[in-house]
Amino acid sequence: MSQLQQITVLGATGSIGLSTLGVIARHPERYQVFALTGFSRLRELEQLCLKHCPQFAVTADEHSAAQLQGALRAAGLSTQVLAGAEALCEVSAHPDVDAVMAAIVGAAGLQPTLAAVEAGKKVLLANKEALVMSGDLFIQAVRRSGAVLLPIDSEHNAIFQCLPGDYARGLGAVGVRRILLTASGGPFRETPLAELEQVSPEQACAHPNWSMGRKISVDSASMMNKGLELIEACWLFDAKPPQVEVVIHPQSVIHSLVDYVDGSVLAQLGNPDMRTPIAHALAWPQRIDSGVAPLDLFAVARLDFQRPDEQRFPCLRLARQAAEAGGSAPALLNAANEVAVAAFLERRIRFPEIARIIDEVLNSEASTAVESLGAVLAADARARALAGEWLNRHGR
Repeated sequence: MSQLQQITVLGATGSIGLSTLGVIARHPERYQVFALTGFSRLRELEQLCLKHCPQFAVTADEHSAAQLQGALRAAGLSTQVLAGAEALCEVSAHPDVDAVMAAIVGAAGLQPTLAAVEAGKKVLLANKEALVMSGDLFIQAVRRSGAVLLPIDSEHNAIFQCLPGDYARGLGAVGVRRILLTASGGPFRETPLAELEQVSPEQACAHPNWSMGRKISVDSASMMNKGLELIEACWLFDAKPPQVEVVIHPQSVIHSLVDYVDGSVLAQLGNPDMRTPIAHALAWPQRIDSGVAPLDLFAVARLDFQRPDEQRFPCLRLARQAAEAGGSAPALLNAANEVAVAAFLERRIRFPEIARIIDEVLNSEASTAVESLGAVLAADARARALAGEWLNRHGR
């Protein structure tokens, strides 16, 4: 095997994928792209293949794979183009792969991410939904395979950096009192509640600090993103929901904090740029240059904090309820949210109706034990069907 670390990037054409490739390109002496995957942005995936020359590329279906294969052959590239969900798992678990960036948005990222875990890879987890949906199954697979799981969400990466190396012994055993999960509050933090009925997808996607994809941007505006991160934090750090507190911090400079029983509070700070956690996880336990500018505290000047208002952000309350219910509830929550956000982006519902759909699904479908991947996917399918029924009755 090459001395270079071989990296598969799942979701290469998204914002996290592009940031990952930017960090990799800064360190050609350390990393080599093994495989790139993309769903709908075929032209962008072609350009990335021409730049990074991966051994494999994966597209959504055979038609798009044939198109991309033809274009790459014409350009003289030997990249092999595959298609479909099985191919995503193949390039995630390939024997030559050292690390996998799991950056496919939503439930679609679950199976390839789990395939990387089961193959014992170093998994850079940007796809929070995979862990939210499968919870205990996912963590048990990590322990069984010996995979290294490193969080990419800026908040979870910050928590990871602020915890002692032996935190797996239990938060109480290492003196942790609570985890403080920061949130910017998104674009509607101060919008009058009555005006939320009229906000547009464009307004919801205009995040004040971060550059993200449309789905994640809407989740940030509703704070469902923070709710999913709360569930993810519970699994990553073996925490109970009451041990994780959400704090609105509009500047997005402190990415999260850990509160210890002796009164110490450790925080990780940095500019709001995803290349920082990506570089941290790629090089862990070492450090490499990410290309992010140093934090200028004098320019920041002040740091503000406030409690989240659950009347303004009902999705956060629903996520905490799902975390406390456990079982299939987080998978139901995630699936209902994906359907609702897609409908909002298509202008079929108003922004506050995202939470109403999720609430109805959680009230209509009781949480059950999750003992297999099939059970997770079945819960996901039931929630999507229930959300679809709501849209048929009430959607525009």
